[in-house]
Amino acid sequence: MANLNIKVGKLQLKNPVMTASGTFGYGTEYSDFMNISRIGGIIVKGTTLRSRQGNPYPRMAETPSGMLNAVGLQNKGIEYFVNHIYPTIKDIDTNILVNLSGSTVEDYIEGAELLNELDKIPGIELNISCPNVKEGGMAFGTSCLSASQVVKSVRKVYKNDLMVKLSPNVTDISEIALAVEAEGADSVSLINTLLGMAINSETRKPILSTITGGLSGPAVKPIALRMVWQVANAVKIPVIGMGGIMNTADAIEFILAGASAIQIGTANFIDPTVTIKIIEGIDDYLNRHGYNSIAEIIGAMEK
Repeated sequence: MANLNIKVGKLQLKNPVMTASGTFGYGTEYSDFMNISRIGGIIVKGTTLRSRQGNPYPRMAETPSGMLNAVGLQNKGIEYFVNHIYPTIKDIDTNILVNLSGSTVEDYIEGAELLNELDKIPGIELNISCPNVKEGGMAFGTSCLSASQVVKSVRKVYKNDLMVKLSPNVTDISEIALAVEAEGADSVSLINTLLGMAINSETRKPILSTITGGLSGPAVKPIALRMVWQVANAVKIPVIGMGGIMNTADAIEFILAGASAIQIGTANFIDPTVTIKIIEGIDDYLNRHGYNSIAEIIGAMEK
């Protein structure tokens, strides 16, 4: 076997395959299908300081080559996570990261401080695609100033690995990546979902209760791949790529574009064992092409 170990920020991954937040629950939901400790890392579902009900139904819709979701970060809050979820996942033999979301900078700070106390959570994925209620609902991640502000504030109080998840709904994602790198991000993950919508032509009504939602799946892959390549060529910190990764070939493309690791999202809904298949597929790829380690192909796209 080739060496699949890779260091991403402060994290030591046994392989470069992680699961994307919101598509893998807390990990234990998939334990009936496979040994989840084989995965390089699990990003648990979006967690907020306080409980959130999420958006009204319907809030998911299938689209050609993808899916729309407007779940709205439904979760029971960090206190519930600490007391009820953490004890059930803390001994899983892989990196467990919490996707932390908030509506104000203060939400992020308080949430990060609470997660700091959990010995078996080696990092957080900071979701800056959330609406900043103090700025009229504009997402933190859509401007360099607001992205910098939230990352700087969290970095001051959070001691472990700080991965920042970037929104693709911006003019230049590289600028945002450089801004969060400057404020202490250990790595960046991208892309979050693209804003989309769907209409039922018979009823003439939007399919989602919120009208618009986040588009994910194979349809977004070319855009995600381009953005990962752009960011990887702009920043010095590791890049974690995601967006439409359905198989080994997709994963390899992202790594060749400059991603040190990848996250698998929508594909988990189609095949709950896809992560294991891609780990094995990457190993096979490296062996077939005569590489000794995954590090040899990061950013190795030939022009």
